[in-house]
Amino acid sequence: MVKKGQQSMSPSSNFLLLTIFILAFLSNAFGDEQSCSEDFIRLIQKRNITNCKTLRTQGAEFAWNYHYNGTYSTILDILFGARLNSPEGWIAWGVNPGPRAEMIGTKAIIGIKHSDGSLIVNTYNITIETKHGCKLSPSPIGLEVTNRSMENDAVSELYTISARMILPKEYNITRLNHVWQLGKAIGDDGTQPLKHPTTLHNVDSTETIDLTSGLGTSTGQYRSYLRSVHGVLNMIGWGTMLPIGVIIARYFRESPFKFEKKWIYFHITFQVCGFLIGTAGWIIGLYLGHSTRYFKFHAHRTFGIWIFTLTFIQMLAFRLKPKDTDEYLKYWNMYHHFLGYGVITIIIINIFKGISIIQGGKGWRWSYYGILIVLGSVIITLDIAAWVRFFLPNLEKHKNNKRDNNKTPTSGGVPLKEPPPPVGAAAPPEFS
Repeated sequence: MVKKGQQSMSPSSNFLLLTIFILAFLSNAFGDEQSCSEDFIRLIQKRNITNCKTLRTQGAEFAWNYHYNGTYSTILDILFGARLNSPEGWIAWGVNPGPRAEMIGTKAIIGIKHSDGSLIVNTYNITIETKHGCKLSPSPIGLEVTNRSMENDAVSELYTISARMILPKEYNITRLNHVWQLGKAIGDDGTQPLKHPTTLHNVDSTETIDLTSGLGTSTGQYRSYLRSVHGVLNMIGWGTMLPIGVIIARYFRESPFKFEKKWIYFHITFQVCGFLIGTAGWIIGLYLGHSTRYFKFHAHRTFGIWIFTLTFIQMLAFRLKPKDTDEYLKYWNMYHHFLGYGVITIIIINIFKGISIIQGGKGWRWSYYGILIVLGSVIITLDIAAWVRFFLPNLEKHKNNKRDNNKTPTSGGVPLKEPPPPVGAAAPPEFS
């Protein structure tokens, strides 16, 4: 028998161990820097640029040289490259003098590709008004920018923008906030880049880089790994352990297997552990929604809040369940069952919404497909077993009744003769 103290510690201990395992599994990816592609290296060698790195989103690559221009400024030569898979579009790179790497406040260099193949490059100030839909037009950015150009490499199909910038001393090159972006549409005047997609890859295209070493830290990268933890915790907690708890309550209480009152302990354990793990993932999701200030995923967030709220009500139901003799017990059972099935449905929908948002690809999607296939197979097997157990006794009883009806009455193993007709009874008619 499990002691009370041990029982209360089990869910939280399992949750802590699971979280540590997930964080340890993902932590080895922090700080990894990828080298540039051969095509991009070939392009930077033509410009005698020595520093290069692959940026972590949108297949973009960045190269630079720097040297100090006296005490008060730094001369920075940059080359930024990415692929544009559309008839027209734009690529952008810029620096943000603010406290964090983000789009709003960026001093950008944007190269525009027209549908006729012509290329232009200008400087732009990205302001909060840009986010709200105001026209983004070429403008001075408060920095001296020379040698601006945009080119298309026919061999690699890379589009590149290059420039020389003079950075004042307030731009710390050991912690330089830089932002990059791609878009697929331009305005009618040919100089206005229109709004880019709002996928997470676009949102995460920011980094704080140390130009002296090439190492970078990114809030986008940090958010990306938190999203992975958020997704794993929710898939395990909401999407796996809660359904297992439902399966235990449905199939191990009466039919096909009867575990007396032991089933309730397993049911509660899986539900509580699933709730704790899922709640941890939900809290991380709230933080991620708050940290992505300019982009929200309202449907996913709303479903998440409903899942937590309804699951919390289900947890309270364990304490508020009527006694077996209470006449309201059947109504409580109906509410508890239907609410539970409804929550599971919302959970499955929202998990796939989350996978779609992070563009997790086949790995994430098929991982949860696999979980659902296993759970579905267990449910089908147990359902068949329940129906078999229901029908077998009735079928056996029907066979026994039929066998009894077909037997001839006997006395001591000798078949009984029909009784003679009563005296005075008329003889049966004879037919000739």
